[in-house]
Amino acid sequence: MAQQAAAKAPAKKPVGTGGVFLSFAPWIVFGVVASPSTWEYAALAALLASLALSGHDMLRGRLRILDMTGIVFFAVLCVLALALDRGQLIWLETYAQVLSNGLVAAVALGSLCADPFTAQYARESTPREVWDSPVFTHINRVLTALWGAAFALMTLSTWLAVRYPAQDDWFNWVVPVALLVAAVKFTERYPESYKARRARGRA
Repeated sequence: MAQQAAAKAPAKKPVGTGGVFLSFAPWIVFGVVASPSTWEYAALAALLASLALSGHDMLRGRLRILDMTGIVFFAVLCVLALALDRGQLIWLETYAQVLSNGLVAAVALGSLCADPFTAQYARESTPREVWDSPVFTHINRVLTALWGAAFALMTLSTWLAVRYPAQDDWFNWVVPVALLVAAVKFTERYPESYKARRARGRA
């Protein structure tokens, strides 16, 4: 019964995609704004964005791992910017984007060991009776693995930008944007595509 309900779930907002994308917004803000001379402002902007986007949910006791990670990470960066002098922050200026992308990848892939992070958003737009279904679990494991892999590749790309500054535009912009667009498109299409394949297999 739960599997049938999962297969018939409405297609308007699969896996709570709106919430997932909003939670990525502060990380994208940081990636866009951060540079050796602007990472402090990027961290502050990302922290404010994190609080603005998740503050209401936190007041209601709804804590998501990606939101909480962002608030803590960007708050720590802001504190370091205030507490340390420029000479002590050279490493952070250099690798800020690498660290942020790597942290998202670690959180996403690590959540596969317990509760895939996309499931936290999917439950908001999916009937409770399908939360434990194989379809729901499979979709969220695939999407979580996808986002983890995308940010792992972005980590490598931004690290290559540090190592090969002549190719900075490619590694800091073109590759990450292409990865994000591909991940967004897949996230929008995969849930209904998978459920359709399951339905055809039972027909």
